[in-house]
Amino acid sequence: MSASLKSLLLRHETILGVLLVVTLIVLAMQSDRFFTTDNLLNQGRLMAEIGLIALAMTFVIVTGGIDLSVGSVVGLVAILLGVFWQKLGVPLPLAMVLGVLVGGLAGLGNGLIITRFGVPPLIATLATLALYRGLAEGISQARSVRGYPEWFFMLGQGEFLGVPVQLWIFGLCALVAAVILGLSTFGRATYAIGSNSIAARFSGLSVDRTLLLIYTGSGLIAGLAAVIFVSRVSTTRSDMGTGYELDVITAVVLGGTSIFGGRGTIIGTLLGLVLMQALKNGLALSGVKGDGTIVVIGAVLIGTILISNIFRKDADG
Repeated sequence: MSASLKSLLLRHETILGVLLVVTLIVLAMQSDRFFTTDNLLNQGRLMAEIGLIALAMTFVIVTGGIDLSVGSVVGLVAILLGVFWQKLGVPLPLAMVLGVLVGGLAGLGNGLIITRFGVPPLIATLATLALYRGLAEGISQARSVRGYPEWFFMLGQGEFLGVPVQLWIFGLCALVAAVILGLSTFGRATYAIGSNSIAARFSGLSVDRTLLLIYTGSGLIAGLAAVIFVSRVSTTRSDMGTGYELDVITAVVLGGTSIFGGRGTIIGTLLGLVLMQALKNGLALSGVKGDGTIVVIGAVLIGTILISNIFRKDADG
């Protein structure tokens, strides 16, 4: 076996792909409702928002950072979308744009705290997780916003060529993210920062600017996910997006992105995301309760990482 073929077979993405195929076969044998077109498209609709945020989170974690505030940004943007439109009388298309921009500002705030004040990403975004959620709850006053026009639901409930609209958006964003991270100068700078930020800085890379762009992008994508979320569920609440950060980070790490930075791919994140959603849906259809599903996902996460690390050590000799 050639060295290049052996290297390909031992890649985390290859191992995860094999595991995903086996998992799909097993889950399909457990329930005849799992492998139906309607169920698969519905699962794609449900995972689109987490998937969008996971794309941006891949960049963040590749730099060696973390963004725990994304779920709170979703809640803040969701409630502001309703407030802009219903309370302030802003036209709904403009309110959607403003909501996404607020998400970008929230991400920029994270980036500034991290780069200008040297606060570790874990601490900075843990603080803004509480800050943004508190703002969402304070603005909403525990009230929800309903009564959106019918055209708005096309984004979260409509279809184009038989495929949910948000899946088209997610697919386009995934393609763009894969090209930027894998083929562009910006992507190479992202990996360099994650591998050794000090060496990257001495090499002339604009580390702070790159980090600011990545955290701002994370906020923008979280804002877009919030708009799609509101469109899908037809209402606005301040608790929307609660716990999203854990699902997003799980999908990204399951996909092989190193929590220490310097390594990770968009393809790996997509595989991790699909595997996680398949387990949630397939186990639920098989009658496994929510707690059991969480245990299985945790076990799969640990097992996949251990197997990948063992093969990587063997490959390194």
